[in-house]
Amino acid sequence: MTSPEQHVRVIAFYRFARFDDPAAIKPALLARCEEAGAKGTILLAPEGINGTIAAGDEGIEHVLAHLRDLPGCADLTFKQSRADTMPFYRMKVRLKREIITMGEGDLDPAHNAGTYVKPEDWNALIDDPDTILIDTRNDYEVAVGTFRGAIDPKTKSFGEFPDWLRAHREEWEREGRTPKIAMFCTGGIRCEKSTALARMEGLADVYHLDGGILNYLEKVDADDSRWEGECFVFDERVSVKHGLEVGDHSLCRACRMPVSPEDRASPQYVEGERCPACHHLRSDEQRARYAERQRQVERAKKRGQDHIGARQP
Repeated sequence: MTSPEQHVRVIAFYRFARFDDPAAIKPALLARCEEAGAKGTILLAPEGINGTIAAGDEGIEHVLAHLRDLPGCADLTFKQSRADTMPFYRMKVRLKREIITMGEGDLDPAHNAGTYVKPEDWNALIDDPDTILIDTRNDYEVAVGTFRGAIDPKTKSFGEFPDWLRAHREEWEREGRTPKIAMFCTGGIRCEKSTALARMEGLADVYHLDGGILNYLEKVDADDSRWEGECFVFDERVSVKHGLEVGDHSLCRACRMPVSPEDRASPQYVEGERCPACHHLRSDEQRARYAERQRQVERAKKRGQDHIGARQP
């Protein structure tokens, strides 16, 4: 359902919904995605669905029709952008315990998340001096860009966030504070879990950015924005700017960390082999392997081919 002449349409979506048997959902969903020519990753868990896929317009609509037939997903929404080339190499549907791993059991974000705040109303909330603004993403994502004045928990994984939140909740309690808390993440999914956790921990005045940073960058004009930098995304675009235009970051193929233009100018950066974040962490054997892979990538480019994943079984 796609053709080389079509622009690629990329959609990111999630839905907290109760799936009694995710494994039974997987085969038909994977078949529909392959039929539509889609590539990307979809996660299925008892708590719902989470994914990012790309295809032509007709293919995306074909998959969306199937997704909205799933239990509790009739009003599933998504964020979309365009790409000149396919940003994924293959199509995967995976079964998981959680669609976003926090390790806190059943928080039921579908019914217990914080108050949704539209992008158009977000500035007023975070400009309030009584609001504590928290970035729920991991440290390498925050380094690419974040909201002005946001707290960076400096987590390496989302599973570290509950301990960070509990420690600060105790600190606020000792200070006699009952703060207004605003949380945000890339597309909204981590916000829903984070605010559900905060409410479970007794923090009542909790808000999160509806649709996440991507929705804000799409809806809010750059001149009115409180966003600084770019937003890291988990696909070959690497980062996006206002209007969801592709950003200036690339990806280190050795450690999978985002690489800024300044990083690429560093003597510690060699394309495909190392970057300032990992140059001291890899062995000579690993670097040699990365160098050979990069040579293969460059040869494939000269032939007008994708190096990996161009054809998947």
